[in-house]
Amino acid sequence: MHPILFEFGPIQIRFYGLMYVIAILVGSILIKKEVRRKDIKMTEDDVMNFILWSVLGGIVGARMYYVVFNWSYYFANPKEIPAVWHGGLAIHGGLIGGILVAYLYLNRREISFWSMTDCVAPALILGQTFGRFGNFMNGDAHGRPTTMPWGIIFPPGSIAGTEFPDTPLHPTMLYEMAINLLIFLVLWFGLRKRRCKNGFIFAMYVMLYSFGRFVVESFRADSLMMGPFKAAQVVSIVIAVVVLGAIMKGKMWQPLNQESGIRIKK
Repeated sequence: MHPILFEFGPIQIRFYGLMYVIAILVGSILIKKEVRRKDIKMTEDDVMNFILWSVLGGIVGARMYYVVFNWSYYFANPKEIPAVWHGGLAIHGGLIGGILVAYLYLNRREISFWSMTDCVAPALILGQTFGRFGNFMNGDAHGRPTTMPWGIIFPPGSIAGTEFPDTPLHPTMLYEMAINLLIFLVLWFGLRKRRCKNGFIFAMYVMLYSFGRFVVESFRADSLMMGPFKAAQVVSIVIAVVVLGAIMKGKMWQPLNQESGIRIKK
């Protein structure tokens, strides 16, 4: 486990950044495939612009969320605020920022927001899977000390190794990586081609991820806090309840309304 893949003079290629690049590249392929399958009227340039703006909004939102919950540190160290390569991107903030930018982009071009969220959901959770491997190599998003045989001792100098030197920890980033991969398989192979109402795939992504994150957060040692509560667990519960209510009220599992104008290709 080492955050740097290789160095060439002053240039460093870090696993954390590399995983983001891989996530964007692979996600772009999946999103393009889904846009074509659902016959959404977007050019390839439109899709790439949508992805790039959404990613930018997600990174900004993820960083702002993390900085706000660690304001005392970043107030004293303002130069660290843009240093995302040191870790510190909160997925809930990323979702808020990315969704907001995506909505504005799609609304301006009169493209169905909910149909696009269904195209994005499998790519998004697969990207999070890559991201958690980056966390593992970076030694952040780490767990509490454990006596379980799969506990991992992180190297000195890593975030986890500095906080808990020579101590086996729950590899929570690997727990979440496995959960995220499982969610991707469910969405891509189990639900993606069901002719359900727009937004159902995205809603299921949010529900499944919220449940998985709530469980994994129980083992985390570096959680952002809301008073005595873990912020990720509070947010996960709120989001899961809201989304479940939307699924039930809208009966989103029902077949897609043919009047929506979206033709689904098999």
